[in-house]
Amino acid sequence: MTSGLRVGRLAGIDIYLDWSLAIIFFLIMAALGLGLLPTWHPDWGPATVWGTALAAAVLFFVSILVHEMSHALVGRAYGMTVPRITLFVFGGMAHLEDEPGDWKAEFWMAIAGPVTSILLGLLFAVLANLTVDPALIDPSAPRETLAALGPFATICMWLAPVNLVLGLFNLVPGFPLDGGRVLRAALWGLTGRMEAATRHATRMGQLVAWLLIGTGFAMILGVQVPFFGTGAVGGLWLALIGWFLNNAARGSYTQVLVRSRLADVAMRRLMSTHFTAVAPDITVAELIDRHLLHGDQRAFPVVEDGRLAGLITLTDVRRLPRERRADTRVRDVMMPTDRLVTVRADEPASEAAIRLSERGINQLPVVSAAGGIEGLVRREDVLKWLALYNDESFE
Repeated sequence: MTSGLRVGRLAGIDIYLDWSLAIIFFLIMAALGLGLLPTWHPDWGPATVWGTALAAAVLFFVSILVHEMSHALVGRAYGMTVPRITLFVFGGMAHLEDEPGDWKAEFWMAIAGPVTSILLGLLFAVLANLTVDPALIDPSAPRETLAALGPFATICMWLAPVNLVLGLFNLVPGFPLDGGRVLRAALWGLTGRMEAATRHATRMGQLVAWLLIGTGFAMILGVQVPFFGTGAVGGLWLALIGWFLNNAARGSYTQVLVRSRLADVAMRRLMSTHFTAVAPDITVAELIDRHLLHGDQRAFPVVEDGRLAGLITLTDVRRLPRERRADTRVRDVMMPTDRLVTVRADEPASEAAIRLSERGINQLPVVSAAGGIEGLVRREDVLKWLALYNDESFE
């Protein structure tokens, strides 16, 4: 299952809000409602201040969504599948089911986001200028000029530089930032080797990440850093961004390696055919006594009339109170087939690795065209194959 709250569908792409988004949303609200807006508009009442702060925060995330939609639409134009976009604490992500087919697709998809953010910044700047009476602008009295702005002009004045900075920051050549993907596309085009290009772009991404972490800690210690300033709050936030970027760089490179190493491996080589399937009408207590206590299998396909009806796991059993296990049927607690992520035996093993990673699950049922269960692919099966047949670390 995909984490987060699905809020809608746009151009055929599902839009999800990760729960971590609440953190940055309230931080933006607090920064605007307690700091910036009262400073710009000391005569505004609380309702106007907090209403403007709310509108600005919402439009900020709309801007990020537009940024990610530009990636998704360009990627789709080049034949890539983009099932969903997730907005989370550090921005957003367009989820790709496959890597770009060539360096040109990678370049245009990557550059679309920063260009979109920069254009949004310019658009908000133009809107701010159009809504301000020129007679109110006095370069010698900036406080009075800002105080004369209405709520809409104020929001535009704030969103303009924010989008410009977002676009320019994403052009930093560190993978998996957009600029890092542009760098990978350039190296890929020059060398013809996508994997090597990803490795070099990832190292640049980790270098940028450690520079951000170092800068953040310097700010926490009171060092005045050009452009970033100083202070514990800003420094901590910068260090967290660096930490996230470092992890994202490593994770993205690992995903590329896994896709590459497993692309030509048949699913049948990884899947286990030694498993026990259960009927949907046995009780959970019977499942425990007959199967769970007498082996190391933790997930059991539920089969009815020769077809996969669902999957029940040790986690599902543990969620059920002990006193209910004797009279609760497996079908009542299993994950039904229509909510399961499955794979086919004729698919490459890379599909299993991708779905296990993206969905954060530990096993996948392998189903036939007729809907029967042919095997299970577990996360440890994928890791074991990679450990035995590859000389690079995937930790």
